[in-house]
Amino acid sequence: MTISTDDEPQGATPARVDTAVDQFIHPALFYAGAQDYLAGTVPFIREGLANGHPVAVAVPGPNLALLRDELGRDGDAVQWLDMTEAGRNPGRIIPGVLRAFADARLDGRVRIIGEPIWAGRTSVEYPACVQHEALINLAFTGREVTILCPYDLDHLDPTVLADAEATHPTLIDRDGDRESPGYAPGRILSTYNLPLPPAPTAAATLPFDRSLLVTCRRFAVDHAQRAGIPTPRLGDLELAVAELVANSIMHGGGQGTLTLWVEADTLVFQVHDSGRLTNPLAGRIPAPATQPGGRGLLLVNYLVDLVRQHTDATGTTIRGHLNIPR
Repeated sequence: MTISTDDEPQGATPARVDTAVDQFIHPALFYAGAQDYLAGTVPFIREGLANGHPVAVAVPGPNLALLRDELGRDGDAVQWLDMTEAGRNPGRIIPGVLRAFADARLDGRVRIIGEPIWAGRTSVEYPACVQHEALINLAFTGREVTILCPYDLDHLDPTVLADAEATHPTLIDRDGDRESPGYAPGRILSTYNLPLPPAPTAAATLPFDRSLLVTCRRFAVDHAQRAGIPTPRLGDLELAVAELVANSIMHGGGQGTLTLWVEADTLVFQVHDSGRLTNPLAGRIPAPATQPGGRGLLLVNYLVDLVRQHTDATGTTIRGHLNIPR
């Protein structure tokens, strides 16, 4: 059903949700301006609350404030998250935002508004963002969850909007809702699985095997200290490097290469090995409490500000970014 009430803001068509069907629903909402945004999101939230559905909203700060002001006291029943903080690393959004909310509420449909792509995203972050949008479809297949993803027509590149059509089976705009003719999340995952730009020639490099796990940790911390990473985050870096190196030793042929360098205001660390990462959801799905392992890449996603990766028949490269405060 299409939801429309006379007292809601006019603009983009509100999200359609058929609650009688037990399946995952993942529409993209194309909006232009605040009125469009409110018209496409507020009825979605209010209908969810009226039906007793848990609702979470994870969007950038300005849009978060816009929605909270519009909803007033109705917003007291909503879980609010600033996506620029909770989802700064796109690899953390599925486990730390979407699944964290949905998995705690397994009785009936759950509604979430998630806006992981905004005009402030960098070209380095964007491939991880669009891969995230494609992977949502795998992470929630068969679940009674609706995730509405707004896209800003005024400020996002046409390529971003085209990618949104490929990662969302349903599209919503002022003309209504329709099936996406270009829906192809697998193609997006393949298209953006590109070799990462090479490390600079001045980067610090350390080949490693099982005997050098402790050395890798010290090597990373020493370089991070010189780069200006504050003491509280040195532990995050050390643990992230240790997890990636251990994964290479266990699953990547027993050896690899650790590389570190500084890019603008970012410390970049990279682990490369000869293993092949075949599970596209690796690092994105919370591991069951009874599972003894399988948390290495997941932990890295929680610890750092951005994770990029590339895998092919010759090996896997995983690259982490830590912002350097200035």
